[in-house]
Amino acid sequence: MQRIAQSPLDPEFIQNPWPFYDRVRAAGPFAFWEDYGLPVTARANVTGAAFRDRRLGREAPAECAPAIPDHLKPFYAVEAHSMLERDGTHHARLRRLVLRAFTSNRIATLAPEIAALAHELIDRFPAGGCDLITHFAQPIPVIVIARLLGVPEDRADDLLRWSNAMVGMYQAKRTRATEDAAVAATEAFVDFIDSYATLRRRTPANDLISELLAAEEAGDRLSRAELITTCILLLNAGHEATVHTIGNGVKTLLETCTGADWLTPDRAPGTIEEILRYDPPLHMFTRWVLEDIELGGETFRRGDRIGLLLGGANRDPGPWEDPARFDPARPVQTNFSFGAGAHFCIGAPLARLELVTVLPILFQRLPGLRLAAPPRYSDLYHFHGLERLEIRWQA
Repeated sequence: MQRIAQSPLDPEFIQNPWPFYDRVRAAGPFAFWEDYGLPVTARANVTGAAFRDRRLGREAPAECAPAIPDHLKPFYAVEAHSMLERDGTHHARLRRLVLRAFTSNRIATLAPEIAALAHELIDRFPAGGCDLITHFAQPIPVIVIARLLGVPEDRADDLLRWSNAMVGMYQAKRTRATEDAAVAATEAFVDFIDSYATLRRRTPANDLISELLAAEEAGDRLSRAELITTCILLLNAGHEATVHTIGNGVKTLLETCTGADWLTPDRAPGTIEEILRYDPPLHMFTRWVLEDIELGGETFRRGDRIGLLLGGANRDPGPWEDPARFDPARPVQTNFSFGAGAHFCIGAPLARLELVTVLPILFQRLPGLRLAAPPRYSDLYHFHGLERLEIRWQA
């Protein structure tokens, strides 16, 4: 297995990770990423196989589980109940219960509300131009999930701050200060959700917290800890990915001169899928090896860990012709921006609905939409999103 060095904190890598993924892919089914101490793959067939193989998972084998320092125990006490971090029967049980509340019908009814929110935010844009991330991309998913859960949307700034602090635990630039901020955010978030869960136990309403409290299968329900963690997961995962995809998507559409013609009702779904493939919001996901396995011609032992480079897999020339070219007319096929297999993102339908609703409105409302400054990506790896997106439009 070829060894490759590349700092995830390198400014050039942050702005343009694609050449590194090409190097990894050219090295073989796997290459050893020295900076992470991890075998990684940027090939679509290997990534898809790994996502779907039950011999790989998110939970470390018991004998390999890393020790948790005392100062991080409050954070990992919450993560321990997350369906994102569980496998097998534990994961399946949590997913079934959550899906009983987080239904496709419930999500579909949000479309008019999401559209109204997009118009409301655009109405508030400063005259002449603005940063799209702070004025549009960030508020939409956090307000939508607040309304969906049934918590006050005037707490959106707190929810956004807590979410950003918690996902900092998964970034390459993580420090002790990052960890302390994540723990503080976790504790505040738990108290916040717990207070509303207590209220909804007494007085149920037409919101997701009430539905999660009522979700039942064969007499089994979510525990208090599972409910709190699920609400936090829905906000953190949904917010982070959707913010980045709105920003990355608008950047791509403007840089490639792909305008409103590709955001009509018949074309918008395909354009959104190409945005997700071309510039995804999450670039790496890891898996533990639960049983000895051969994958991509390499043998891995129980307790090993591998990295799936989703950004690289999405630009593999095997499944996609000329994958470095943004082509909204490209026939839609499965990409890995929402994962695959048992852990396929439960919030994917909501994220797609938000994107297919708000991007057409943005381009319809702002004729002559253009970039006002060169966009730059933030130092967020494994995530991939913009610091700012300065835009202008015709008066």
